[in-house]
Amino acid sequence: MTDWTTAEIPSLGGKTAVVTGATGGLGYETAMALAGAGAIVILTGRSDAKGLRAIEGICERFPNALIAYEHLDLASLASVADFASRFAAGNEQLDLLVNNAGVMALPKRQQTEDGFEMQFGTNYLGHYALTAHLLPQLRRARAARVVNLSSLAHRSGAINFDDLQGKHSYRPWRAYCQSKLAMLMFSLELQRRSDAAGCGVMSIAAHPGFARTDLIANGPGTSSLQSRVSRWLQPLISQSAAEGALPTLFAATSPAAEPGGYYGPNGFYELTGAPGPARIMPHAQDFAVAAMLWDASATLTGVSFDEIAVAA
Repeated sequence: MTDWTTAEIPSLGGKTAVVTGATGGLGYETAMALAGAGAIVILTGRSDAKGLRAIEGICERFPNALIAYEHLDLASLASVADFASRFAAGNEQLDLLVNNAGVMALPKRQQTEDGFEMQFGTNYLGHYALTAHLLPQLRRARAARVVNLSSLAHRSGAINFDDLQGKHSYRPWRAYCQSKLAMLMFSLELQRRSDAAGCGVMSIAAHPGFARTDLIANGPGTSSLQSRVSRWLQPLISQSAAEGALPTLFAATSPAAEPGGYYGPNGFYELTGAPGPARIMPHAQDFAVAAMLWDASATLTGVSFDEIAVAA
């Protein structure tokens, strides 16, 4: 694959995109590029003040950008449902959903509004529920795409069905790795189910490699040895947020992106570089575990893809 850049994004005029966690970092850069290509972009985030600043920043670069901000807290199923209801009221269809928002390696266990471990709830369950709620609008679009942000951390992840919420034993990185493995497995399973049902929705996963964002700065505790080593190595093996967003943008817009694909940087260990096919660990392709995770997610969130698909 050649060194793909944002210059290769096709015209997105008339298409509507929703980007979660778009008030900074990877999400902001993703929204910026989509808006620059002519898409109608809805940025979402938890901080309304940051959302307004993001709008201003994008409009400074693209004065004619068609963008709006909507409040969405992925750590609240009520907020997810409320956003989806507002979106459905004003939009017949959705061409692109970028499930980007996330938190990383919180030093102490925290819970979402619904009692889920914060990383599993925000990074994965919130996006699972959001995608399910927006499925009717996605199905009405032609060749709609859902892009799910995973991570190199999925390689070390495991889905612990005996303690999904880390109530009995919480370790920051283990919880993060589980959430990002869940996102990748969800992406692959969503494509399988879309194909089986003739849904017409493309599900594609991406990861940013090692990108310099606030997610890293605000995540691991400063006392963590892994965190200190990471910060020391960062200048040598990392790339900017704009560069880290390229695999997401490739998955979201490129005609070469394949349904059920996974894309990341093509450099050493997939840490930096232009977008290319990323390595999927064998345990992420366990169909039985993916089906169990899907069913568990439906039970935990109270949202069923099958019911919504029929209603659409």
